[in-house]
Amino acid sequence: FLAALSFFASYHAPPLLQHCRCCRCCHNYTIRYTDIQTNFYTFIMSSCKNLDGQFTVESDSCKYTDDAIIADYSYETTIVEGNTVKPSKLQMQFKTERKVGKTGVMLVGLGGNNGCTCVAGAIANKLGLTWETKEGTQKSNYWGSLLLASTVKLGNDRQGNSVYTPMSNMLPLLNPNDIVWGGWDINGTNLGEAMKRSKVLDYDLQSKLYPHMKDIKPLPSIYFPDFIAANQGERADNVLTGTKQEQMEQIRKDIRDFKAKNGLDQVILLWTANTERFSAVEEGVNDNAENILSSIEMGEAEVSASTVFAVASILEGCTFINGSPQNTFVPGVVELARQKKVFIAGDDFKSGQTKMKSVMVDFLVSAGIKPVSIVSYNHLGNNDGKNLSAPSQFRSKEISKSNVVDDMVASNRILFEEDEHPDHVVVIKYVPYVADSKRAMDEYTSEIFMGGKNTIA
Repeated sequence: FLAALSFFASYHAPPLLQHCRCCRCCHNYTIRYTDIQTNFYTFIMSSCKNLDGQFTVESDSCKYTDDAIIADYSYETTIVEGNTVKPSKLQMQFKTERKVGKTGVMLVGLGGNNGCTCVAGAIANKLGLTWETKEGTQKSNYWGSLLLASTVKLGNDRQGNSVYTPMSNMLPLLNPNDIVWGGWDINGTNLGEAMKRSKVLDYDLQSKLYPHMKDIKPLPSIYFPDFIAANQGERADNVLTGTKQEQMEQIRKDIRDFKAKNGLDQVILLWTANTERFSAVEEGVNDNAENILSSIEMGEAEVSASTVFAVASILEGCTFINGSPQNTFVPGVVELARQKKVFIAGDDFKSGQTKMKSVMVDFLVSAGIKPVSIVSYNHLGNNDGKNLSAPSQFRSKEISKSNVVDDMVASNRILFEEDEHPDHVVVIKYVPYVADSKRAMDEYTSEIFMGGKNTIA
């Protein structure tokens, strides 16, 4: 209400309201302020159109060659020096190859619930599988994929209609149906049996996928018991031996062999294995590129399995993505990636409660509402829940969930003093019966206008 008053107090309406109409056929409302000479005042709420085919950009800043799309981009920002704000502009050029090379993805944790379900979904989509459930026939899809199931507004057509296109149309992107899958797991179960064990997919779909998955077997993986819960030991029947250096060299060889065997142009590594405890960042151990390489060679205790995988990936020139909340990317790994000019990304998938928390806290603080208590409860029964039942692994997840709150709190010194933070409690319980069907509940209590309280649950 106060925001609306502030807006209208400073807003000057156009001189002429020509007409207001309702289009009954499509329930779209159009209000037009019209200046006959210039059509300057045209505000339109109109219908949406979808552009499914590929498009080209006609601009002096964008050029197409047979091999690449070359775009000139002006990055505009501001530099704040004391009470002076200076606009800044940086000219950049992006070159995107138009031909997407043959790509392999190697999952660390291939036989886990995430890994086998990901591969199963890609195979089902590639084969166009359908299956029967009690609700009827289901079709394979990529719902939940940012790139394959979301759209982007391109602009408006000449009639004022909003034009949207799938995110996958924006640039030449890899289709998951074309990915060659492989990877490692500390458990040697083939992916057909792993899919059954995970109990994620419907029975009829499992039956149709099993012949395509039973021959996919994970490569032996790195197992450092100190970094994951002790209860994972019973699964660890497919592990590498030798020094940390020797294990890293084996991972590098696995990458090279996988690439050669499948005739790949590039390989991407993705960690979807157990959450590890945080590694201690220590001077002389993992604080720079030279030290992290030396520490692996010397077998330093504070070098985790995920860090060894990341270093192996970087040395082989392969992008490494971390899907768990541990601090895989210690300073030495980041420096090494910069030296080798290799992409690294991720510190947790944040696809469930953590993502919701980042959205909710952003909304509250951006709206000038002060969250003072955030209580989050989860229970789940899969192997992720079993691993997180150990205190040190739970702590990694707790830090990940807390970071999304801390960043927003630090952005608003009107609501929060320098060292002030909301009360924030995270509870994760292991309940075997619920299996992969995770439950998450949140309560956000906030202070609002004139001492009022607001609770969202």
